[in-house]
Amino acid sequence: MAQIFHPRANTIARAGVFGGLILLAVLVAVIAMVNRSDYVTQVGVTRDQPVPFSHKHHVADDGIDCRYCHTSVEEGPFAGIPPIKTCMNCHSLIWADSPVLEPVRESLRTGKPIEWARVHNLPGFVYFDHSIHVRKGIGCSTCHGRVDQMPIMWRANRLYMEWCLECHRAPERFVRPRAEVFNMDWKPPTDQLVLGRKLAQAYHIRKLTDCSICHR
Repeated sequence: MAQIFHPRANTIARAGVFGGLILLAVLVAVIAMVNRSDYVTQVGVTRDQPVPFSHKHHVADDGIDCRYCHTSVEEGPFAGIPPIKTCMNCHSLIWADSPVLEPVRESLRTGKPIEWARVHNLPGFVYFDHSIHVRKGIGCSTCHGRVDQMPIMWRANRLYMEWCLECHRAPERFVRPRAEVFNMDWKPPTDQLVLGRKLAQAYHIRKLTDCSICHR
């Protein structure tokens, strides 16, 4: 019986198989790169806000503590958005007639809250509690970045599960003294792992990686 396929067909078939596998690997790599890109994660991307609130000005220049505005960060799951009255404690006297702050004054007059564009927003299937992280010695800047250097707030880190697990698997790398949690200028010492292990023991920190910790 005559040969149906030319001997070169074997080479073509092998090239097709290997080429398909390479193409699939490249496609997966591209998808992974896009999924971690700033375009998707929104890392470093500023959002238009009703009022151009500058954390840099209020924190670094004026020395306002995080807890003055985010009053529930030590006691509840949410850091909280400050009420307009908190803003007006200062701005009824400072820049009281500034056109930029008209939305703030209008909110006070009408009682209608300002609709801020949320920067850090976890999916609904993720449970996160600010208060427990504060009590365990995780600093604001660990997750939110150097807020005191942000004229307009942006996301400093990807909020993916793998990023959270970096800390949950090795908390000694990130924990700091509780007194330094709200200190934006705190830097890990050269013996961070030694300090971290001591603090993890003192604060009763466990390596919590069970799914139910965050997915409830």
